[in-house]
Amino acid sequence: MRTNIGLYLGKRAHLNPDLEAVVDPATSRRFTYRKINQRADKVANSMRGLGIRKGDRVAILMLNGIEFYESFIGLSKIGAVSVPLNWRLVADELTYILKDSGAVALLYGSDFAEAVADIHGRGGEATDIRHWIELSEGRDRNAFASEYEDFISHGSAEPPEIDAGGDDDLFIMYTSGTTGLPKGALHTHNTMTWVLVTASITADIRFRDRYSIALPMFHVGALQPVLNTIYVGGTAVLLRQFDPKQMWELFQQEKITISLAVPAMLNFMLMVPDFQNYDTSTLRWILSGASPVPASLIENYRDIGIEIHQVYGLTEAGGPGTLISPDDAMVKIGSAGKAFFHTSIRVVDEDGNDVAPGVPGELLVSGDHIMKGYWNNPEATAETIRDGWLYTGDIALQDEEGFITIHDRVKDMIISGGENVYPAELENVLMTHPGVADVAVIGQPSERWGESPYAVVVRKDENLTEADVLQHCDGKLARFKQPKGAGFIDEIPRNPTGKPLKRILREQFPGPARE
Repeated sequence: MRTNIGLYLGKRAHLNPDLEAVVDPATSRRFTYRKINQRADKVANSMRGLGIRKGDRVAILMLNGIEFYESFIGLSKIGAVSVPLNWRLVADELTYILKDSGAVALLYGSDFAEAVADIHGRGGEATDIRHWIELSEGRDRNAFASEYEDFISHGSAEPPEIDAGGDDDLFIMYTSGTTGLPKGALHTHNTMTWVLVTASITADIRFRDRYSIALPMFHVGALQPVLNTIYVGGTAVLLRQFDPKQMWELFQQEKITISLAVPAMLNFMLMVPDFQNYDTSTLRWILSGASPVPASLIENYRDIGIEIHQVYGLTEAGGPGTLISPDDAMVKIGSAGKAFFHTSIRVVDEDGNDVAPGVPGELLVSGDHIMKGYWNNPEATAETIRDGWLYTGDIALQDEEGFITIHDRVKDMIISGGENVYPAELENVLMTHPGVADVAVIGQPSERWGESPYAVVVRKDENLTEADVLQHCDGKLARFKQPKGAGFIDEIPRNPTGKPLKRILREQFPGPARE
């Protein structure tokens, strides 16, 4: 069998045709593997009818749901290259990605019809899009677009001829672009096959698992788990967008066994009134990552009988980096575990030399699941992948047993008086204050120390003061690590995966630091 990601759905449909494959709560639709595979084949054949061929790029601008699922798989079957688009971006940003990727067709939801009309109005100079296909869901659609259901209705439900797979391109996923222009991480059928292999034999994912996924599928942190349900024979329950109350409701109603939520989402879920009253007896664990998970948050969930399994991954690796195992999750609280089964890691200094256990350094990742490179960007590829190792830009510490703890991004580390200060360590301490709902620590310029830590706090208690915040750190951290000031904000700005946008916070709280 060829390593074609789309073919895996066909194989699962052959093995378990009547097993529930996907649930779309927003539309109350449920499809078996037989049915969703037929729909994916219709997408594939309809695309062929448009003249889409192996290697052509097709962009997807949709919320999580049946259509995203079947479109990605259908395009994979015929060797077209999917370009999942971040729907939080504005028209200018989307236009850049569409042009950079050379996408010739765009599948989009009606929620984004206005932005797409803007892009369409810019003409052929702005993008290479020739085919516009809108999932209108009963609303008035853009006049220049075909209707999605009409479009796929003309496609045969018979399996298309497969002439793609292996090292052929599969998708281009653009980084969030927190600094500079976004870069497109290019993955192949082979790299994502190795993602599925290493994830399936490392994580506790089982046949008939029911996986609730609220992260957007334009991010590898959601796309990879969706593909994993196909690979092991599970059910993907796809939330259109994250809703903390709905998460608890689905745990109970859908008998969810495994789930996924970044730390900010876990925080919001604990704010749902009477969340303890929902039945979570089928839930084995919630996977969390994207940023270091505060130990206090893991402990809060442990106290209500829910295990949080911390994962470390990145788009360039197709997801897998390190994962805490169920045996260690409650023992090594705060650790992101060890490397996935078919993954290797190193922690190195600025010269690329391995550091001793307990010494922070940059985390490197290697494996057959590492991306092919950045689309049309050989310079960035050469800078990021060196001698087979992916330089992540993340600072980690590895203990004597090989467990990894993620500290911060290299660019977010604060150097105060020559000492390295890791914001995540401060954030962990501050999150234990009962009056703090959320926090991000940044560096402010200091004449005396070069940089000093500054805490940006979202209040849980309206009476919380700066003095309360600073006093809470006293005695819990070395003096040079303690924040010199604190400010308050209604919400920490974050990217789609939950990582704080510290560049924005540094602009809002420029300093200088209090001496």
